[in-house]
Amino acid sequence: MCYSSQIEASYKKYVRLWGADIGIKDFVRLYWLRSENPKVKIPKAMDAAFSEPQSDDERKIKALIDEFDRQQAAKLEQELFKQRKRLADAERTLQTKTTKKATEDKRIATEKVEWCLGKLNDLRRTNLIGEDSRIFPGWYAPVLVMENGRRTVKPMRYQCRIAGAAPFTDVKFPGTYNARRDNLEGYWRNQFGFTHGIMVASAFYENVSRHKMEGRELAPGEKEENVILEFRPNTGQDMLATCLWSHWQGAGEPDLLSFAAITDDPPPEIAAAGHDRCIIPIKPENIDAWLNPDPKNLAAQYAILADRERPYYEHRLAA
Repeated sequence: MCYSSQIEASYKKYVRLWGADIGIKDFVRLYWLRSENPKVKIPKAMDAAFSEPQSDDERKIKALIDEFDRQQAAKLEQELFKQRKRLADAERTLQTKTTKKATEDKRIATEKVEWCLGKLNDLRRTNLIGEDSRIFPGWYAPVLVMENGRRTVKPMRYQCRIAGAAPFTDVKFPGTYNARRDNLEGYWRNQFGFTHGIMVASAFYENVSRHKMEGRELAPGEKEENVILEFRPNTGQDMLATCLWSHWQGAGEPDLLSFAAITDDPPPEIAAAGHDRCIIPIKPENIDAWLNPDPKNLAAQYAILADRERPYYEHRLAA
């Protein structure tokens, strides 16, 4: 399954290249939600798209981002002070007596100081790197949909909670960030043919077994080792990954827009690397047909999935 992707996080590119409107109110709601719940995960590159606001709503979002960053920095600085004190105390103890507690405190505090400094540096830097646009299940990403006859980009969580489902299904069915092509008329029957989307991605990441990646069997006594591979089209072009999405509403809960990427059997080069699934990128000329599905003509939607882009996927060990 596609457990992680490197996405196009800037809504501005959706607007510029695909003529999309921006569902700005949905972005405002998302950033307000994060201000209330820091567990809401938004990639740094998505925040960066609002660094130069042009409208009142964008200025609201920028203010929410700035305040969130200030709060996160304050928490990290408090933790950094705590761990530096712990480290200094441990080092003083070790100057006179070697104890297990002081040794462990020094080790743990050293690691946590480095972690806090790394997080603070990430928070404060303004130059974007590849990791800033990478999402994982539970993170938010821009998704292209059709709304009122217009292409529109909206922020959605990468794990789909279908309308009407109980919130606990997020835990009961943790794999719902992917929708298998052979189950579109099963679990996904209320989305397939109704609510289609597109996630723009430049790469995706998969967990595979090292021995499978190396095309061999496990050696006697060898334990299975997991590695993470990055798959990227050799064309260098972005992929228009097909998705299904849902607008979930529940009493006493904030509305949730969420999506799942559709996956299928892999092309030979991905199978040879040890993985059994692949996202489905469609051709640009099929965007509107995919975003405007006819639930009475699912064959047309399957035809779009079959008439997909078929780049060669190069792979490498992810950092």
